[in-house]
Amino acid sequence: MIGRLIARDVRRALRGGAWLPVIFFLLVAATVPFAVGPDVQVLARIGGGALWIAALTAALLPIERLVEPDRADGVLDQLCLRGISGEEVAIAKIVAHWLTFGPPLLLAAVPGAALLGLDEPALIRALISLAVGTPALAALAVAVASLTAGLRGGAALGGLLLLPLAIPLLIFAAAAIGDAQAGALKLEAATALFILAGAPFVSGAALRALRT
Repeated sequence: MIGRLIARDVRRALRGGAWLPVIFFLLVAATVPFAVGPDVQVLARIGGGALWIAALTAALLPIERLVEPDRADGVLDQLCLRGISGEEVAIAKIVAHWLTFGPPLLLAAVPGAALLGLDEPALIRALISLAVGTPALAALAVAVASLTAGLRGGAALGGLLLLPLAIPLLIFAAAAIGDAQAGALKLEAATALFILAGAPFVSGAALRALRT
């Protein structure tokens, strides 16, 4: 059943403009050089942070479509009646959300890194950092979407909640791109695992509260 939920959410995201986060990611990478100037050393120094800010905002874009449509249409109630727990629904939504923005973001990171002046070793570290951290971004987005579903202005409130929660991940992930010793990458992986372990339970509790 979880596989069917994942496939349904992926299809819905693809119909709803899943390409928008990737376009936004590339736009951010393309505009940063105009803001800071063409100095290659400066771009290479801030490139990792710019890539991750772009990734964070790309994960945030579809947040209002992750949970609210299912709440409004009564899908969450039907899933509960079938004995599917809120945690299982949350896991399916996390996987589906990551599938629709994570792999395309990894592909878009190659031209994005070139625009920001990252060399080949930094590009490889950036891809590893994004592969490790983007599932945690998806988990945070689903958790925040579950907490704000049904609220007026939920999308804006979701953004306000997601950004501070993602700061620890953002710090370690951006540092991992410039750290050849992989110390920051280990901290990023630990932070991502913590988020992935806790997000389904937070989301599950929030989804159950929506039905009360």
